[in-house]
Amino acid sequence: MEQTGVSLSPSAGGRKVALSVLVFLVIAAAGLLYVKWWPYYHKAFTAAQTHSIGASIVTGKAAAAPAPSWHAAWDYAKTYFLSVWKAAVLGILLGSLIQVLLPSRWLLKALGKADFKSTAIAGLASIPGMMCTCCAAPMAVGLRRKKVSAGAALAFWIGNPAINPATLVFMTFVLSWKFTLLRLVFGLILTFGVSYLANRFAGDARVPSEIDPDGSGQPAAVESGPLLIRWLKSAGLLSLHIVPAYIATVLVLGAFRAWLFPAIGTAASESILVIIGVALAGMLFVIPTAAEIPIIQSLMSYGMGAGPAGALLVTLPTVSLPSLLMLSRSFPARVLLFIAGSVVVLGIAGGLAAMAWL
Repeated sequence: MEQTGVSLSPSAGGRKVALSVLVFLVIAAAGLLYVKWWPYYHKAFTAAQTHSIGASIVTGKAAAAPAPSWHAAWDYAKTYFLSVWKAAVLGILLGSLIQVLLPSRWLLKALGKADFKSTAIAGLASIPGMMCTCCAAPMAVGLRRKKVSAGAALAFWIGNPAINPATLVFMTFVLSWKFTLLRLVFGLILTFGVSYLANRFAGDARVPSEIDPDGSGQPAAVESGPLLIRWLKSAGLLSLHIVPAYIATVLVLGAFRAWLFPAIGTAASESILVIIGVALAGMLFVIPTAAEIPIIQSLMSYGMGAGPAGALLVTLPTVSLPSLLMLSRSFPARVLLFIAGSVVVLGIAGGLAAMAWL
């Protein structure tokens, strides 16, 4: 085994790989503890006691969002980024470290095939992350650059927001157990079913030949150079490719959120056209983790019915226009269109189910 120009014995190489994996796991656990696990532990008690986790990021305490303007764009972007910046930095950090610390051979063995097993492993691995769709995107990009299957990378990306256990707990206390069950069912379908089906649009059912050129299971030579230099290069390229589009689309969506989420009365909520429109808006819009809960709570308090609420429950957290743009260099356009379309369709189904049940 050769790495960074130095010949290593098999035992020394194995120890180096194990140390790299251990370093990644320690950094990931420490980062998630600080950014996600500890804050959400305390937030669960707040949700249980007050039946609220804050004001709606879309409308605040008002019945409707402000009219489109530069001020509306800036105000939303400022509130949004103050909420997510720690998780966004952690997502970029982990996405870059995936590329330089995790061995390709291990990842390909677990996640390299376009079968349900790889999809399921990645979906289950997403559960501790609890990231929003944009903060999970850099990690999905990192996984794809390590040549894992499209389905596995997508399951990890979608599973972070869609089956976030903290969000399900908050939802139970703030909305109801029926909302929680509805979200869990559709979240599982999206994470494990839609992600698996996306492999059919990616055309990468086998381990890529550039990593396993002779079918021997041995990875191709890794990039040489000092670890710090390789990490800085990886983090720099990752940030360059995703941050500008991220900021720009958050500003645009924040400016026009009044058009995406107009005030909806109870009577209008019974319309299938309203549910379709809300599902499409929810798929495009970008929110922090669990922000769909106060958004739905606020809109329902002003008269929105169960149908649109069910559609937003499925579509708001799962994907967004910024996160789709962040993944556009790592997945074929037909894959991302399939994911976006599936989210809208399942959002409509969620809205109809909510209208019939809630």
